[in-house]
Amino acid sequence: MKIDNNNLKDLLESDGVTIINADLTITYFNPAAEKLTGYKAWETVSKDCSFLFVDWEAVGSKIKNVLRGGISSTVETVALQTRSGETREIYALFTPILLSDQKIQGVLFVFQSPEKILPLYKSLKDKTRELINERNKLSAIFNSRLEGTFTIDKQCNITTFNRSAEKITGYSSSEALGQKCWEIFRSEYCRDGCENGRSPNSVLMENSARFKELYITRKDSRKVAVRVTTAPLLDAEGEHIGAVETFQDITELQNLSSHLEDRFRLSNIIGQSKSMERVYRLIEDVSKSNSTILITGDSGTGKELVASAIHLNSHRRTGPFAAINCSAFAETLLESEIFGHEKGAFTGAIQTKQGRFELAQGGTLFLDEIGDISASVQVKMLRVLETRQFERVGGTSSIKMDVRLIAATNKDISKMVESGTFREDFYYRINVINIHLPPLRDRIDDLPLLIQSLIDRYFKKFNKNILSVSPSALKRLKAYDWPGNIRELENVLEHAFVMCHGDMIDTDHLPDRFLKMSAFPGEENDVPGSEAPLQYAEKIIISQILETYNGHRGKTADVLGIDKTTLWRKMKKYDLL
Repeated sequence: MKIDNNNLKDLLESDGVTIINADLTITYFNPAAEKLTGYKAWETVSKDCSFLFVDWEAVGSKIKNVLRGGISSTVETVALQTRSGETREIYALFTPILLSDQKIQGVLFVFQSPEKILPLYKSLKDKTRELINERNKLSAIFNSRLEGTFTIDKQCNITTFNRSAEKITGYSSSEALGQKCWEIFRSEYCRDGCENGRSPNSVLMENSARFKELYITRKDSRKVAVRVTTAPLLDAEGEHIGAVETFQDITELQNLSSHLEDRFRLSNIIGQSKSMERVYRLIEDVSKSNSTILITGDSGTGKELVASAIHLNSHRRTGPFAAINCSAFAETLLESEIFGHEKGAFTGAIQTKQGRFELAQGGTLFLDEIGDISASVQVKMLRVLETRQFERVGGTSSIKMDVRLIAATNKDISKMVESGTFREDFYYRINVINIHLPPLRDRIDDLPLLIQSLIDRYFKKFNKNILSVSPSALKRLKAYDWPGNIRELENVLEHAFVMCHGDMIDTDHLPDRFLKMSAFPGEENDVPGSEAPLQYAEKIIISQILETYNGHRGKTADVLGIDKTTLWRKMKKYDLL
C-alpha cells in the first residue's frame, strides 16, 4: 500500500504553529493554531502563553528548559485549554528559535490533534517490511515536523524526494532521484563533509540528534537558508539502509525570530497594517517602472527609506542614489546643488561643480521637502522633467539627464496649488504616482513590530540584554499620539535602553511624558479618581470590552446591549475615542 501524498501534505499543513517569546508571551499564532484552540490570533499575541495549557506547571517547565538548553523537546501529548473552556489533547513539539549569534530568542511551539496523526500511525503497524521502512520515514518526518523530505541510500544517492523538497530546492523529483545529496544541496557544509571523503554513515549518525542550519543553492542559483535534521533509516531488522533528511526553508522563520517577517519589510520599512501593505504593493509596482514619484506623509514617517527601497528594487539599483533636502538651502545655493555650476558663475564659485542631477546619472535623485522650493526653481525643474536635459548654473551647454526623480514632502501640495504658492503644472509633473505614508498614530497595530526591530538594533548598539517591553509600557506606548512618528519612537526606545538595566523595558524607563499619562484600565496603579464609582466602573468595563474586540465598536455595543450611538457618547465622555 502506498502513502497518499495529498493526505500527508494536508496533515503537515494543518500543524498549529505558535511562537513564544523569551518572556513567555505569544508573538505569532497561525490559522491552524486558531482552528485547534478556538482563539483568534489577535486574542493571543502579546499575552502570556500560560492560558493555553491545562497543566502550565509541567509545560512551563518544559518551555523554560528549551529556552535554557536550546534543545528541542520530544513529541508528546499536551492538554490545551480551548477558548470554549474544553480540554483538548494534542501532540506537541517545542523547538528553540536561535538568533544569528546563537542566542535563544524564543520557542517554536508546533502541535496537532491526535485524530489527524493516530490513524496514520495505526495503519502502518501491521504492514510488511516495505511498509515498516515507510513508517520509519514518516516517523522521522513527524518527529522533525519539517517540510522538505528526501531519503538516501548508504551511498548518499537520493531515493525519494517529496513535493516540498522540490519547491525549496527548485529541482523536480525526476531530476533529484539518483543524484548525490550534495549535488542537489550544493552547500559548503556538504562539500566539507560527505563529498570530501568522510564516511556517509558517520556524518549521518553525527547529525541524527540535532538540527543544522546552512545555506543551500537552489537550481536557479539563489541561496536559501534551511534547517536540516538527519536521521538514520533502518529496516525491519534494525539494519542501517540509509537516511532520511528533512529540511525547512527558514528564511521567514529567521525574520520571525526577531519578529520581522520578510514580507513585512523593504529596506527596513516595517509594518503589517493594511495601510502599510498598500505601501509595499506600491513600492513593488513602481520599482518596475521609471515614473516620477511623489511621497507624502508627516515628518518622521520614513519617506527617504521608501525612496531608497524603490531605488534598490528597481533596474537602477546599480546606479547612484543621491538625496538632497530642499529646505536646507537658500534658493541660489539650491540651484547650484541640484544643477551644479560653472567656474565664476557667482561670487565664490572658484571651480566647476557637478550638481545632484549629474551625480545621480544612471540612478535616482531624491528631492526631500519639495514643497519648500521657490517658484523660479520649480520652473527650471519643470523644464528639466519635460526636456530630460539641464544646464549648470552659469553654463550654456546642455547635459542629457538619465535620472529617475523621486520627490517627497510633509506639506499638502494640493492646497498650496489652490493658494498659488506651488505651480500646478509642476505639481502634476512630479505627482505621476503618489505614495502616502500613514502617520504612526494611524497604524498603532505596527507598534510591537517596530518596537521589536528597534530593540534588536539597540541590543547591539548598547550591548544590553534587553529582549522586550512590558505589557504596561506597551499599553502606554500604544496610547500615545506620536506626533514625531517613527523618528520619535526611535528616540523613546533609545532613552529606554539607556535607563533600563534589566532584560525588559518597563514604564519607569520611558521618558517623563509617558510617566505623566493617566493610568489605563488593567494596570496596577488604576484607582478611581474624581469620577463617581459607578461611572468609573462603567469606564473600565467599556475599555476592557473594547480591548477584547480590538476596538470594534459594533461588537462592543452588542456585548453591552446598547446601540453604537450610545457607545460613542460614552466613549467620548470617558475620553476613550
